Amino acid sequence: MSISSSYMKNAIPSPGRKLKYSGESVRALPIRILTIGKKRSRGIQLLVDEYKEKLKHYCRVDDIQIRSNPKSTGDVKAQIEGEDIVVMQHIRSEDWVVVLDEHGLDIGSEQMAELVGDAGKTGSSTLVFCIGGPYGHGHQLRERADVTIRLSSMVLNHQLALIVLLEQLYRAWTILKGQKYHH
Repeated sequence: MSISSSYMKNAIPSPGRKLKYSGESVRALPIRILTIGKKRSRGIQLLVDEYKEKLKHYCRVDDIQIRSNPKSTGDVKAQIEGEDIVVMQHIRSEDWVVVLDEHGLDIGSEQMAELVGDAGKTGSSTLVFCIGGPYGHGHQLRERADVTIRLSSMVLNHQLALIVLLEQLYRAWTILKGQKYHH
């Protein structure tokens, strides 16, 4: 069973289901978050910094902002393709790539913890999360992705998606370490 199909199967947790990595050591991959969008507000940046500070106890987190619409065009298709090219320049062959998309797999916090744990067992060097621009992700990135998940069935702007992702990554690590944050 592939990693992505295991998330599909476990997308809705069954009551009393034991966490896959309960009590096990998990290899902490460095995390790189690629976010397409405009400059962040000061308040959002404060929250980003707060969660990065919390996460540094578990793994390294690199936060890379990519300006949306690099070609400054009104053509949506050209904008998506231009953003796709820039994002792909930040992804290496040995990275494990998670695309965030409203049509991705619906996973809960426990499955996010399992995703982080599973990524450490792939032989990959970095766990990369990609947050798209206003029109979503391009074809190259979608093809390259190891798994596509959604943070919500609602569409979130890139700044809110980043905060939700960072909080869920922090929650995932506390779940993996058996710490009290989750419940």
